[in-house]
Amino acid sequence: MSEEARNIPIEDPAEEAAKEERTAPVEGESADESAASPERGDDAAGEEPADDPEDGSDARKETEPADEPEKAEGDDARYLRLLAEFQNYKKRTEKEKSDLYSYANEKIMTELLEVMDNFERALEQPAGDGFKEGMELIFNQLGSVLNRAGLAEISALGEEFDPNVHNAVMTEETEEYESGKVSGVMQKGYTLNGKVIRPSMVRVVN
Repeated sequence: MSEEARNIPIEDPAEEAAKEERTAPVEGESADESAASPERGDDAAGEEPADDPEDGSDARKETEPADEPEKAEGDDARYLRLLAEFQNYKKRTEKEKSDLYSYANEKIMTELLEVMDNFERALEQPAGDGFKEGMELIFNQLGSVLNRAGLAEISALGEEFDPNVHNAVMTEETEEYESGKVSGVMQKGYTLNGKVIRPSMVRVVN
């Protein structure tokens, strides 16, 4: 055998078959996919699980901003209502206080009217000039005090009868006054700061 014949390599058929079996791709998978499959497994193992949509956290985040304007409107309405109630209360208390100051002396004024009536009766009696002059001074002084306190006499004689300020105790026929006019005053009436505290007792023409 020559030298060249000895150097030619002789391949074993069994080794060739085993080599082809190792390099052949798996059925249904390309060579590229088989090479990349280990990496996909690693990536899938490292991914975090997606958020569970049933936990309700996202739904609460979406509904909370919508509730805030309604709450603000409710607070504004309550504030305006409370403010209006406070203003009404303030006005009511101021009026009550004003009425209290105006009519606080109504009782004492009514009692002093009896004194004035007695003064007038005394002045109608005949007496010496000095007595009458003194009584007139006292009467005028008392009238001034009462007038400063808000007391005013109700006009009656010759006026049209007014049931709001006049108390008709009798009627009469007279040519001096027209029908419906007050022809005589039996007891004077008075107002206190515009309020009638005693109506005038009068006679009225038929």
